[in-house]
Amino acid sequence: MPDIAIIGSGPAGLFAAERLAADGHRVTIHERMASPARKFLLAGRGGLNLTHSEPFDAFLARYREAAGWLEPALRAFPPQALRDWADGLGAETFVGSSGRVFPRAMKASPLLRAWLRRLDGLGVRLETGRLWTGWDETGALTFRLASGETESIRPDASLLALGGASWPRLGSDGGWVPLLLRRGVAISPLASANAGFTVAWSPLMRERFAGQPLKRIVARFADETAAGEAMIDAGGIEGGAIYALSGPLRDAVLHEGFATLHLDLRPDLAAEALAARLERRRKGETLSNHLRKAAGLSPVAVAVLREAAGAALPADPPALAALVKAVPLRLGAPMPLERAISTAGGVAGQAVDAGLMLKSLPGVFVAGEMLDWEAPTGGYLLQASFATGMAAASGIALWLGENRRAGAVLASAAEPRAR
Repeated sequence: MPDIAIIGSGPAGLFAAERLAADGHRVTIHERMASPARKFLLAGRGGLNLTHSEPFDAFLARYREAAGWLEPALRAFPPQALRDWADGLGAETFVGSSGRVFPRAMKASPLLRAWLRRLDGLGVRLETGRLWTGWDETGALTFRLASGETESIRPDASLLALGGASWPRLGSDGGWVPLLLRRGVAISPLASANAGFTVAWSPLMRERFAGQPLKRIVARFADETAAGEAMIDAGGIEGGAIYALSGPLRDAVLHEGFATLHLDLRPDLAAEALAARLERRRKGETLSNHLRKAAGLSPVAVAVLREAAGAALPADPPALAALVKAVPLRLGAPMPLERAISTAGGVAGQAVDAGLMLKSLPGVFVAGEMLDWEAPTGGYLLQASFATGMAAASGIALWLGENRRAGAVLASAAEPRAR
C-alpha cells in the first residue's frame, strides 16, 4: 500500500486526506502547528461561510483570471457537493439572505471535531509540530520537529497544502516559496487579497472616526461594484465592500501608484430624489445636521464626505447629492499581507498538470491557497480549497495507479520467458 504525505492540515489537506484514505491509501498529515486547521477555526468564529448558492457560471466568474484552469476542479466538486459533505458530518447547512451558505451552528469547531473523528476512523495519521523544510540531496522530504530534531521521509507521493502568507501566526507564512523556487517551480509573487487600502486621512478623521463603520454602501471601481459595509481605519479603509474589489484595486495601485474608489453612501436613493430631500433645509440648520436628517447620513459618512470634498461641501443640492452618490477616495497601497484575509499569487497554473502535480517535481502535488488564484470572501475561498484538495487527491490516486501499472509491465517484461 503506497504511503502518501500531506503537508498542511487546512481544508485542502484534510479533504484530500479523507478522499485518499477512503480509497484505501495510507495517509499521514504533517502539520507545523500544535493542532490542525487553525485558520479554518478562526474563519468560523464569526459564522463559517462554507460556500455560496449563486448559479455556477456567476460563481465561477468570481475567480477572475484563474477561472479557466480552476473550472474542472470546481465542476467536479461544486458548492452543492460541499453542502452535502458538510451535511453528512452533521453540520446541516442553510442558505442565508445574501446567498451565502453556513452550517446551522454558525461556527467551525463542531464540524472540525466531526471531521477529525472521521479521519481517525479512516486511519489517517496526524503528526503535529513538524515544520517542512524542503528536500534533502536524495529527494526525501525533510522536517524540523518541535523538539529541534530533524527527520526525513520518502513517501510514494506528497501533497503540499500549506496555505498562503496572510496568517503567519496560524502557520500560513509563505515559507514554502523559496523551497519551491529553488526547485524551479514558477511562482507568482504573493500579495494581499481581500485586504483594505491606505488612505491619507486628516488627523481629525483618524482620531475621531477610526473604527467606525460605513453601513449599507456600494463601492465602485471601473465597471465593478460591491455592496456591503466598510470600516474606517486610522490608516485607511477596509471591510467587505472593499475586499470584494481588492483585486482590481490592487492591480491599479501597482500600475498607477493609486486607485480612485467611489462610494455611494445612499445606494437606495436616486440622485434626483436625494437632491429633492436636500433642497428642504431649515433656516439656521447646520449642514452636518441637515445631511444627517435629510440624507440619512451617519456622522462618519458626513466626515468621509468632507474628506473627499477637500474644502467646503457643495451648496447646490444636486451637486451635493451627486457627491453623496459618488464619493471619491484616493487609495494607496493595500494593507500588508499579515493584515489580509487571503493571499493572491502562488504556484502558477501552468506549473501544475490537470491533476495538480508539479510538472517539475513528479509525485509532488499542490492544493489550496498555495495555488495562484484569488476570490472574494463569501464562501469562494473555502470552496476552491476543498475543490483543489479533491482534485489533487484524484491526481495522486491516478498517478500512483499509473506507476503501479507501469511497474507491473516492467516486472513482467523482465521475467525469463518460458521455454
